[in-house]
Amino acid sequence: MKRKQSGMTLLSFVMVLAVVGFAAYIAMRLFPMYQEYYAVKSSMKGLANEAGVSDMDPGRINELFFRRLDINYATNIKPSHVKIERMEGGWNMKVSYEVRRPLVGNLDVVGNFNAEQAMTRRGAD
Repeated sequence: MKRKQSGMTLLSFVMVLAVVGFAAYIAMRLFPMYQEYYAVKSSMKGLANEAGVSDMDPGRINELFFRRLDINYATNIKPSHVKIERMEGGWNMKVSYEVRRPLVGNLDVVGNFNAEQAMTRRGAD
């Protein structure tokens, strides 16, 4: 009685390894962009929970926000990306920015990120 062996050949193993490796490479290129976005979101939320933020002037809010970003090593956000508008009971902060990272050769990955947070007397929503 003959038994037929089954399993992966070397060629199929190399193909699977190449696909998994490319997916891991893409993930390593995208992770810092999203990590920075979550740093922006957490900085905004933490600032919204700060006492008296609704009574601060926009310059002070901007200064505190960028201090928090420096702590989180978020370097792609510039003051021109931040808009602070008056709203009932406080301020509304909007951060809109774009990150471009090289991927392979002349191909780039572009991420457009937008975050919004109310800075009111009630704190973070």
